[in-house]
Amino acid sequence: MADPTFNMDHQWLPFTPNRSFKKDPRIFVAADGMHFTTHDGRQILDGISSLWCVGAGHNRKPINEAIKRQLDTLDYATAFQASNDQAFQAAEMIAAMAPGDLNRVLFCNSGSEAADTSMKVALAYHRARGEGHRNVFIGREKGYHGVGFGGMSVGGIPANRKVFGSALLPRVDHLRFIHDPVKHAFINGVEPEWAEDLAAELENRILPLHDPSNIAAVIVEPVAGSAGWYLPPKGYLKRLREICDRHGILLIFDEVITGFGRLGCNFGADYYGVVPDMLTFAKCVTNGVIPLGGVVCTDRIYGAMMDANANSPDYAVEFFHGYTYSGHPVACAAAIATLELFKQENLFERAGQMGAVLGDALHGGLKDLPNVVGIRSLGLAGAVELAPVAGAPGKRAYDIFMTCFHNGVLVRPAGENIVVCPPYIVEKEHVDRMVDVVGDAICKHA
Repeated sequence: MADPTFNMDHQWLPFTPNRSFKKDPRIFVAADGMHFTTHDGRQILDGISSLWCVGAGHNRKPINEAIKRQLDTLDYATAFQASNDQAFQAAEMIAAMAPGDLNRVLFCNSGSEAADTSMKVALAYHRARGEGHRNVFIGREKGYHGVGFGGMSVGGIPANRKVFGSALLPRVDHLRFIHDPVKHAFINGVEPEWAEDLAAELENRILPLHDPSNIAAVIVEPVAGSAGWYLPPKGYLKRLREICDRHGILLIFDEVITGFGRLGCNFGADYYGVVPDMLTFAKCVTNGVIPLGGVVCTDRIYGAMMDANANSPDYAVEFFHGYTYSGHPVACAAAIATLELFKQENLFERAGQMGAVLGDALHGGLKDLPNVVGIRSLGLAGAVELAPVAGAPGKRAYDIFMTCFHNGVLVRPAGENIVVCPPYIVEKEHVDRMVDVVGDAICKHA
């Protein structure tokens, strides 16, 4: 029953069945470490880093104190025709962590904005080089790049696209999905090896269809996170890099989920040994405390944009893009404190170590349970794939999610998957509890 102290008539919850929620609300009023406190006083173990965001755990004092200091110093400053010291420092730290010559940071507020920003950068870059006809984007089936019209267009999750089809970008194509549910149903900490080259269709089918000279960029998640933690075949991302290089196409990695430690290193680009031309980030960069996102671009992209305007007046803007809160000083102070905390506590390394614990626990505890058709784990994340209920797609995973919540563990339903991606401070006892609760819920809804 709904708590009478909460008036739920006015908030429209995102990505939530609102009618069902009001009958059985899940309202958090506090959080600390690995746990939430609900409005009715229950403790809920955070098994999903509160949507991939809270890598360092909840209520971390160094981040909180940095935010308080910043509020007392500079609460807000415009990002247009001016900036602030925190934004410069945060950009320097992020650039130092990014691989290769990814050294130029454009700040925004979310992963959705980061995806759309990267697409606009791609178009502007090619135009600056005299190749403005490059305006086709290639995404991937089941990819997720936020909910802006650009990100939805290159994204490949049907439910996110179907209502908005008339307004999606017209010059978009999609690579096929990267999962084989038969040969690679169960994967624990390794890259699946395919006999087939999944990247070959980019060069053999998609590029000839549109002509390579018209392609602006390919955008993919290193690991398909929102769809349900699907891992790329061994060598797949390197092949995309080679093909893009051969045809002058930009490669964009959406690292909103894989960035800042989830795979046990700075970025998915580091894990797979591939340097993209742009890398998007959000979520863990501030430990989820304050919204912040961005795009890290190569020096080459930035240089081309500046060179194209070399003969313009000094007052001419080189790139007409930005947001009111780009590089917000309080958000950037949170990012600085978060990144320092990650480093001081070696949390990325710890995520890699605990990822092995999580993977072994998921596979060892859930593989033989009813309706479990696959388990995929890599880094500190894993997904349990379930056989669907006939005629009710997603119902089994949603029912399991609800049962887990009522038993004190927050997991994430994603299609037919239950996803677990805890904060990097997770202990083995937390992992064991998550697996036990998920296992009991799977059996209950068999």
